[in-house]
Amino acid sequence: MVTFTVNGKNHTFNGDPEMPLLWYLRDVAGMTGTKFGCGQALCGACTVHVDGTALRSCQVLLGDIGGQAVITIEGLSADGMHPVQKAWRDLNVAQCGYCQSGQIMQAAALLKDTPSPSDGDIDSAMSGNICRCGTYPRIRAAIKRASGRA
Repeated sequence: MVTFTVNGKNHTFNGDPEMPLLWYLRDVAGMTGTKFGCGQALCGACTVHVDGTALRSCQVLLGDIGGQAVITIEGLSADGMHPVQKAWRDLNVAQCGYCQSGQIMQAAALLKDTPSPSDGDIDSAMSGNICRCGTYPRIRAAIKRASGRA
């Protein structure tokens, strides 16, 4: 049995501790904002925060998160007004939108750790998040806006 929180609510899982967190979130908890992309932690579509750290939920096993706090895109802000979410909307970052929840979660973690990131900081932090539509210039601009730099 694994006990943890998701978006501030207690969760207990009695199933296979080898189940990836991504499948728990989507299939058991019904939180479909976290997306399946590659299943190998290479694209970033499944990014969530585990105890404040951005992780790829496709590779996080439920048995490894006991007692920890998970935040998904649904829990980043109750009203959708997290500075990153607001900047994303203001700058119309999304094109197809599939990768955006992972991009937003990675950007929020970056700004938590580095409130005024340089372009190099942004590039480094976001390098593991792929956008097939190529909205990288808008992503960078939104991160700068959310940080107050633009």
